[in-house]
Amino acid sequence: MSTSSSLWGGTRSNGQAIAVMSAGILCLVVNDAMAKWLTDFYSPLQIVFLRNLLAMPMIAGIVFAVGGRSAFLTPHLGLHALRGLFLVGGAYAFFMALSFLPLAEATSLIFAAPIFITALSVPFLGEQVGWRRWTAVIVGFAGVLIVVRPGAAAFQPASLLVVGTAALYALAMISARWISRDETVWTMMFHVVFFPLLISAALAPLAWQTPQMNHLPLFFGMAVFGTLGMTFITQAFRMAPAAIVAPFDYTALVWASLFGWLIWGEMPGVWTYTGAAVIIASGIYIVVRETRKTPAL
Repeated sequence: MSTSSSLWGGTRSNGQAIAVMSAGILCLVVNDAMAKWLTDFYSPLQIVFLRNLLAMPMIAGIVFAVGGRSAFLTPHLGLHALRGLFLVGGAYAFFMALSFLPLAEATSLIFAAPIFITALSVPFLGEQVGWRRWTAVIVGFAGVLIVVRPGAAAFQPASLLVVGTAALYALAMISARWISRDETVWTMMFHVVFFPLLISAALAPLAWQTPQMNHLPLFFGMAVFGTLGMTFITQAFRMAPAAIVAPFDYTALVWASLFGWLIWGEMPGVWTYTGAAVIIASGIYIVVRETRKTPAL
């Protein structure tokens, strides 16, 4: 029951994997758009908590259906708790930034996460990164600077929160490598929600406001679209190699630009898209290089 074919009905082509990945990215951007709307009324901590609270039954149901009871068990509770801290911190920073930044600009800076993963894999995983990937990392950070433009009149300090989010998400991904390879993706998926729920539950009362009834569909929508996005993306990486599906992560910028324009009338400037193009090119190169690397690269 733990194989992808049992859930999705057999082996899928690369084209189908790309479609599943793209659908997952769209779901996550819808989740982010709902979060941006809610930041006008609630603390990011409360948004993180309610999203995870409402998502937990759905995630638990998927995990149980695919992996059974054993999928909830892990000998790595401490590492999962650490990852939970990284994820809560990243979500808090991102939702806080969304209250100040256009959705497309925040989305473009999140693309720096793979660049942070490559850079941080050296001290935290002991990996060797050759000059080609270091060059891609430097180019990627140059793209971040193009978007952020520190010192410029249009500089938004909130953009640094998104850079922090990308770094925290990178740490969450790197710390997953410390967990035994015997741990199933479904066990990982459950604890990615379980520990952030516990942590945010402890912190949310610090800035709690009783949710308005007309906002409950948005909280529920975040839970649904966030869960679907995680599930689709997880499955896409099981259906095809990372080099095939990972570049379609960047379709998020298209959706973020569209939603930002339709909902808030946001029109990010040319620097946002120029920097995003540099970050995306760097990220795609790193992903492709990762699939071909040797110990010396």
